[in-house]
Amino acid sequence: MPGNLVTQSATVTCAHQGQAKPASASPRVTAGGQGVILLATPYTVSGCSYPPQSGGPDVSAQWSSGTTRVTSMQQPLAIQSGSGSCLPTGVPMTCTATQTRVSAT
Repeated sequence: MPGNLVTQSATVTCAHQGQAKPASASPRVTAGGQGVILLATPYTVSGCSYPPQSGGPDVSAQWSSGTTRVTSMQQPLAIQSGSGSCLPTGVPMTCTATQTRVSAT
């Protein structure tokens, strides 16, 4: 499924509205002046409101599906329509805002 490439400045959150930030971006590919995110790039989640007694808060996240035809350094890229999950709760991560000029499959 096609989707907009996720960049390092994209708004990515856990289901509890914690902000997720990527550990790094691809140094070789940019979109809108920002580095794109490789599928294997881990995210750090901060501000998750899920209480500790219920198994939270989310502290990390990672995309699990992304591009199949477009790569950077022979690795797939994260796309806005892709799926990912947060740890330790397993809830989905969501990209609500990213660049809109470059999409990929």
